[in-house]
Amino acid sequence: MGRVRCKDYRGLKSLNSEQQQQLHAARKTTHAYLQQSAAVPEGTTASVNIPTATFSNGRTIPLIGLGTWKSSPGQAHAAVSAAVRCGYRHIDCASIYGNEHEIGAALAELFAEGTVQREELFITTKLWNSDHNNVEAACRRSLAALHLTYLDLYLTHWPVVTGCTGPTLVPSTAETWSAMEGLVRQGLVRSIGLSNFSRVKLQQLMDSPTLTIKPAVLQVEAHPYWPNTALIDWAQQQGIHVTAYSPLGSPDSAQMLGRDPAKSGSSSSKGVAAAAAAEGLTGQQPQLMQHPLVLDMAKRHRKSTAQVLIRWSIQKGTSVIPKSANPERIKANLDVFSWSLSDADMTALARLAEVASQRMVDGSFWLSPEGPYRRLEDLWDAAVPDREVLRQQVIARYTNINTPQPHATLNTGKL
Repeated sequence: MGRVRCKDYRGLKSLNSEQQQQLHAARKTTHAYLQQSAAVPEGTTASVNIPTATFSNGRTIPLIGLGTWKSSPGQAHAAVSAAVRCGYRHIDCASIYGNEHEIGAALAELFAEGTVQREELFITTKLWNSDHNNVEAACRRSLAALHLTYLDLYLTHWPVVTGCTGPTLVPSTAETWSAMEGLVRQGLVRSIGLSNFSRVKLQQLMDSPTLTIKPAVLQVEAHPYWPNTALIDWAQQQGIHVTAYSPLGSPDSAQMLGRDPAKSGSSSSKGVAAAAAAEGLTGQQPQLMQHPLVLDMAKRHRKSTAQVLIRWSIQKGTSVIPKSANPERIKANLDVFSWSLSDADMTALARLAEVASQRMVDGSFWLSPEGPYRRLEDLWDAAVPDREVLRQQVIARYTNINTPQPHATLNTGKL
């Protein structure tokens, strides 16, 4: 993985020409998207009753939010406008996504036209790795970009500090957390939490003698190929709400994160290749939304594969933040509360991890021979499944399809 691009929008009150062009393109895209979907006409908003979960501090979070990771320039503005108009009240952001200024422009327009009031929305954003020494300044930059005076939730994005080498993080997670607690005391943030933290790292923070505010939220990857059940169950037992990201299996993460599925190797047997495809596997990159089980389940319930996967996350007790730039799919993703998956459905989906267990955002781009994370096991504090071994296990299930099998001759003379 190459260097991660960061964008700094501290001068947002006076946008430069590039930012102005981006916002102009975003507004044009928004207008086109709203025209595309008659379900979310400009200037109106739908009334949708989205259930909420309650944090340990008494605050609530809508169970479905709009994810904004991987949005192309102009898409975030359009997607947020469409989402809020069709009933979304939860938007998930991050400074590293480079689109907070677009989202802020969309929010400002929605507030100005009276489509929604600030207190009706739940806005999350995240502290990037390069800002652990300047937590308040980073938070204020995000607030300025988003045109907000407070955040509903601020998360430490990764247990990573840019430029840090050696065996431990500097500043430590506890030191960063103390600065996050200061944001709550100042009224800049209502709740704080963590993203991409293991149980070990989260427990270490909770055991810190300096901790005064318990984490309200843990945001982690979760979908049937990576259910994260043990971590989610443990967090919920601790009174920590879990938000699931990449609920649809992040189908484009291989390309986004620099993994080449072709490098995993392939069989020359068309039968084996077809069998692996039947398990939803394409080289290293499982395609969850293409798995026959998910497709069949969607057909039986008369829902989309995305709706099935979102419903799976909700029934596991998490909130969920699917990303889409298409206004019709954005609206459709809300249709997950008037129906449910059966226990058999939930069990069948959970078993997919036995065949193709894979974390799509595995954090390998944070590994360094200089530390603090030299191996994925150091980052996640757990053994990491070997993708090639898993792939070979799937292939092994089918390698004898075209191989002559042992046989005996019956007394009829037939084999």
